[in-house]
Formats: sequence, structure tokens, C-alpha cells
Amino acid sequence: MTRERVEEVLNTIRPSLQMDGGDVELVDVEESGVVKVRLMGACGGCPSATMTLKMGIERAIKESIPEVVSVEQVW
Repeated sequence: MTRERVEEVLNTIRPSLQMDGGDVELVDVEESGVVKVRLMGACGGCPSATMTLKMGIERAIKESIPEVVSVEQVW
């Protein structure tokens, strides 16, 4: 699992987030399989941010990169 692979997946998700005034930044990819991201813009303070993170971002990353265990939001 590499940062480049995770960035590729995030690049497919970004247009949807940006249409709603938000974005996602890759912060870290840990050896343990944990990906850390920062939700920005409208996504950062949105009440649905957790659902966006888990049901959208995490699901897309796990489908493309099975080694990913979880995606966590950092502030």
C-alpha cells in the first residue's frame, strides 16, 4: 500500500466532494493499514462528515486497496 495508490483513489472521490464545497487531504498512510485524512472546506464542519468519511471515502479506498484496515479523520 503506497501513498500514490491512496491518492489515486482520493482523486476519483474529490470531484464529488468539491461540488459540495469540500475536499479531502491525505495526511498519512501507516504500515498498519490505517489511512489518515483531513476533511476540508464544507466537509470539515458538516454534520454528515462521519458518514462521508466511512460510507464514501473509506469504502472507496478499501474496495481499491484491500490492505487498508480503516480510514480515520485527523484535525
